[in-house]
Amino acid sequence: MAFKTAAPDLDETPLPAEPPRETAVRLARAKAEAVGKRFARAWIIGSDQVADLDGRPIGKPGTLDNARAQLRELSGHTVLFHTALCFWHARLERRHERLVTTEVAFRRLTAAEIDRYLAREPALDCAGSAKSEGLGVSLLSRLRGDDPTALVGLPLIALAAMLRAEGFDVP
Repeated sequence: MAFKTAAPDLDETPLPAEPPRETAVRLARAKAEAVGKRFARAWIIGSDQVADLDGRPIGKPGTLDNARAQLRELSGHTVLFHTALCFWHARLERRHERLVTTEVAFRRLTAAEIDRYLAREPALDCAGSAKSEGLGVSLLSRLRGDDPTALVGLPLIALAAMLRAEGFDVP
């Protein structure tokens, strides 16, 4: 199946008082709709993920100092990663949406562990500063969720179900 990627070019700032799970759903839909305006005859996949610590969004650190502070804060806590998926076709006016939440328990981290991790895998573009698909998994004590691919950013089990629902042969 041929596909193209396209950037949605939109502001991803959470709305005031917007819960993290709602931010993820709103942004996945907005991304799909923004790209769908350019490709109205195509099925569009939009996805977004927001990390949530006790109802507060945890963003991408951007700097090593922020990543250190973020990992100190997350140490010993459980973070919810809300990954939203929107599968949309503008011309057919058909939409499927799903939110997949993964519980990620960070073990208690020492300053030395945080520094060693960030020296090897800075993860500055990753909410929570820990890439589970890389060395960041060593910072965790437990993962719980229905779709292990959701934590990496695209819930493939949910996407496969959406594709099948629209008549695509998967696999």
